[in-house]
Amino acid sequence: MTDVTSDAAATRLRRSPLHERHTAAGAKFAPFGGWEMPLEYAGGGVLKEHTSVRTAVGVFDVSHLGKARVSGPGAADFVNACLSNDLGRIGPGRAQYTLCCDDATGGVVDDIIAYLYADDHVFLIPNAANTAEVVRRLRAAAPESVTVTDEHEAYAVLAVQGPRSGELLAALGLPTEHGYMSFSAATLAGVELTVCRTGYTGELGYELVVPAEHAVAVWDALFAAGEAFELRACGLAARDTLRTEMGYPLHGQDLSLDITPVQARSGWAVGWDKQAFWGRDALLAEKAAGPRRTLRGLVAVDRAIPRPGMTLHVGDEQVGVVTSGTFSPTRKQGIALALLDTDAKLADGDEVEIDIRGRRAPLTLTKPPFVTPSVR
Repeated sequence: MTDVTSDAAATRLRRSPLHERHTAAGAKFAPFGGWEMPLEYAGGGVLKEHTSVRTAVGVFDVSHLGKARVSGPGAADFVNACLSNDLGRIGPGRAQYTLCCDDATGGVVDDIIAYLYADDHVFLIPNAANTAEVVRRLRAAAPESVTVTDEHEAYAVLAVQGPRSGELLAALGLPTEHGYMSFSAATLAGVELTVCRTGYTGELGYELVVPAEHAVAVWDALFAAGEAFELRACGLAARDTLRTEMGYPLHGQDLSLDITPVQARSGWAVGWDKQAFWGRDALLAEKAAGPRRTLRGLVAVDRAIPRPGMTLHVGDEQVGVVTSGTFSPTRKQGIALALLDTDAKLADGDEVEIDIRGRRAPLTLTKPPFVTPSVR
């Protein structure tokens, strides 16, 4: 992640409707998917922000995430015929993690949360950098009855995450009892919004989808009530350490056009029995043959901190590459996700070595998550 260091650079980036609130809080900014977003805040930093989410409650501005709406007769069936997961498994008021795959290769264009409102209404939250491409592909395939609308800047998204997140939202009169991966309409500070029981941290959490023009009012209401619950503003650096501890993939690193869901062990997000979805033939063939590489978890034996792009070795043989790696504030050791060659026939508990600027350091294969999840 690179800091934005000039006004010229900043003017080329979109800004959250909460940018002034972040500036007032002493945020350090960085570019994410074409947006200038908070990396961390003064008086806290990554470790304190990470710990707040694991022990109390933190709020992330993730308004850079994309938003797209698919509407019209047959909208849900259309989305189901394009994206990987099976919308038929859920009903209205539920959300689903799914993948937009390339039809020819099965590579992942993006991973997405789909919110099913009705048979004629699906709301999608893709990643910031990929929103335009996801919308382009859906529009190109949509029948005349279905409209695909890019609403990227129409909404802000606030992720309220941590074991006390439910207490905080309940104190504000927001619904908190709905099940994991479901959503409800609500009102806060006179603002109509959507409360989603989703998140990217592994903790109990909610995401508030708010009209952009009302984001400041909702942010202020959260912090007015938040002191009693030890609420802390958290940046995207802590979001990255939290998601890595859970083994959650990041598009562009652990998933990409070159990394299929079969390789990334994301087959649980594929409706294999569906008759149609983009990439179906390529993915079924890869699944039957077995992937040449798979995404695995690694834990450092010593004080090494794995980083993306570092190579992994068994003796003189290179057996893989780190896709995501960081220091785990919870475990106090280095952790990583890595693509490992299946021909190496490595099992959990085996050791590999990472190359850190010419020095070798041992890591042990383990199955993520690296910490116990509390998301439900």
